[in-house]
Amino acid sequence: MSNTLMDTNFHFTGQKSVYKGKVREVYTLENDILVMVATDRLSAFDVVMPKGIPYKGQILNQIATKMMQATEDIVPNWLMATPDPNVAVGKACEPFKIEMVIRGYMSGHAAREYKAGKRTLCGEPMPEGMKENDQFPQPLITPATKAEKGDHDEDISKADILKRGIVSQEDYGLLEKYTRALFLRGTELAAKRGLILVDTKYEFGKTKDGEIVLIDEIHTPDSSRYFYADGYQERQDRGESQKQLSKEFVRQWLIAQGFQGLEGQTVPEMSDAYIRSVSERYIELYESIMGEPFKKADVSNIHERIGTTISTYLS
Repeated sequence: MSNTLMDTNFHFTGQKSVYKGKVREVYTLENDILVMVATDRLSAFDVVMPKGIPYKGQILNQIATKMMQATEDIVPNWLMATPDPNVAVGKACEPFKIEMVIRGYMSGHAAREYKAGKRTLCGEPMPEGMKENDQFPQPLITPATKAEKGDHDEDISKADILKRGIVSQEDYGLLEKYTRALFLRGTELAAKRGLILVDTKYEFGKTKDGEIVLIDEIHTPDSSRYFYADGYQERQDRGESQKQLSKEFVRQWLIAQGFQGLEGQTVPEMSDAYIRSVSERYIELYESIMGEPFKKADVSNIHERIGTTISTYLS
C-alpha cells in the first residue's frame, strides 16, 4: 500500500504553475505545455479517499491514452505524448467550466434521481415506467458544472448554461455534436470487448487559436460506467443487478457504510484487504476494456521514477 502515488511535488524547467485536482495533477510549463500526472487517489461522491489504490493512475492514464488515439478522427485532443505509464503531456488550453455527461441507460445518479421521483434530469425528460439500468430511448446529455477539489459537481441544464453565458451557443452546439459522436464510438469500441458503455463524461477546452479540443480522460472506469453485454437483458428481465465495470462498486460500498459525501458524514475506514480488492477490480477493468493483459509498472520508487522520466522527456 505504501507504493501508491498520492501526491507529487515536482519542479520542472520552465514550470509556471501546478493544479491539483481530485485525481490528476497538472503542471503548466512555458510554451503552452501541460504535464498531467495521474495519481492513485480515489475519488467518490466528489470526495478524495484517504488511501490510494495501487496502479490506479497507470490504469486510467493508459486507457485514456488509447481512447484518445481511437477518437482523434472525431475531435482533436490535447495529447502529445505519454512518456511514463502515469503521465500524459499535451497542449494547454482554457477548459470549459462544464462536463458533458451523456447517459445511454438509467443508472447511477440518474437512477437515484428517478427513485426520488424526479422525471427530468438537467432539463431532459426521463420516461415513466423505467426500471434501473433500462436503456433510454435516446442517450441523454446531462451536463454538470466542474467542481474544484472538495466541492460537488452540480447538474445544470443546457438552458441554464446558455442563459448564464458559461458556454456560447455556437460552442455548445459543437460540444453536443462531439459528445454524441464520441459516445457512439465508445459504444462501438465497448461492444467489441463484450461490454455496454452505459454512461460517461467528456471534458473539452479551447486552444489559444480558438480550436475546441478533447481534454482530461475518456472512457476510463473513473469517467464511465460499463455493463457486461452477455446476460444484460436476462438480468433486467429478472430484476437483478447488472454485472458492471466501473467504480460504482466503490460508491455502493460507501453507501452501505453510510457515506454519500454529505455534510457531517465521515469517510469509512478502508482496510488493506479492501484496498487490494479495489486494485484487482481496476486491473480487471483495464483488461476487459483494453483486451490485453495489464503490465504493472515498477512502483518501488514511483515518485522518483515519474519525475526522472518527465525531466528526461522535457530535456
